[in-house]
Amino acid sequence: MAAEHRIYRDEQRSAWLVFRYSDVQQVMLDPATFSSQRILNPDGSVGETATFLALDPPRHRQLRSLVAQAFTQRRVAALESRIREITNAILKGFEDETTVDIIARLAFPLPVTVIAYLLGVPPEDVDEFRSWTADLVGLDYGRRMQAFGQFGQYFDELVARRARSPEEDLISDLVRVEVDGARLDRRDIVSTCTLLLVAGHETTTSLVGTTLWCLEEHPEVRAEAISHSECLAGAIEETLRTRGVIHFMPRVVTRDLRFLGADLREGDLVLPLFAAANLDPDEFPKPECFDPRRTANRHLGFGYGIHLCLGASLARLEARIALGQLFERFPQIRRDESRSLRLRPSYFVYSLDEYCVRLAS
Repeated sequence: MAAEHRIYRDEQRSAWLVFRYSDVQQVMLDPATFSSQRILNPDGSVGETATFLALDPPRHRQLRSLVAQAFTQRRVAALESRIREITNAILKGFEDETTVDIIARLAFPLPVTVIAYLLGVPPEDVDEFRSWTADLVGLDYGRRMQAFGQFGQYFDELVARRARSPEEDLISDLVRVEVDGARLDRRDIVSTCTLLLVAGHETTTSLVGTTLWCLEEHPEVRAEAISHSECLAGAIEETLRTRGVIHFMPRVVTRDLRFLGADLREGDLVLPLFAAANLDPDEFPKPECFDPRRTANRHLGFGYGIHLCLGASLARLEARIALGQLFERFPQIRRDESRSLRLRPSYFVYSLDEYCVRLAS
């Protein structure tokens, strides 16, 4: 499609698809024309959203700047020892086993435990988030809305407790942080906590599994990553490029215009396809090659522009530690080919449902 079209009308999705890297960038950099501040309802109507991921400037800028104060590089760097401790404890539980589902046993519990710790969510509450998250990114609209409600109720109660008795956690920071005298209201904090919790583990959960998948397909890269852990970073970036977690983020046209040779109307849905843009040969020479030494790897695996993922550095750190320690303990690890690979049912997230491995050859 990308080779033949710059823009294409997909009637099944009732949306315009944009494929090429520079065109996707243009959409993402023009929120005045391609708005984030909308969602598509099942009946085709357009509704409003609450999280800063789906807001336009200036409201987006204000909310993101407030959240960014509490989600700093310093805080992420301080988490490294905690991430290593959690990973080590998880992997220690593998020692008497021969076959393990990496998604269920490592790729999900590590990042969700870390983001819960960062937010200030009690550890005993973490388990119920998995089913809520699955519904939130799934195909059933009714269950998505129910999951939003479950997260909303949970965080509304937790935010109220932190407002009364602040602690040293991100929720408490969000309650008290301000810029130019402005503070977040309760609705903003609750929606932000939901977004950070889901986005804070969804990318890493997918990234760990798909990186193992990519390395299994490229044994020479895999051998290098196992023997030289510093090579993992490049492999993770190529995985983000070739099998990125988020395939698109929807935008709604705010005015009639001619764009890439097509006549778009106010209210039309546009899907800038990150997954296609990451394979654009004009931006990535030999895009079909999995090259961990690829220079200037400006993939869109964490989005682009004003909505570039706030937690990108945390996801990279978690994936690097998780995979590095996994290979260090189990260098003979191989995918269990008796179990077929299945993608999770989702309308925009690219993630494996499970990734079963044999820990020794």
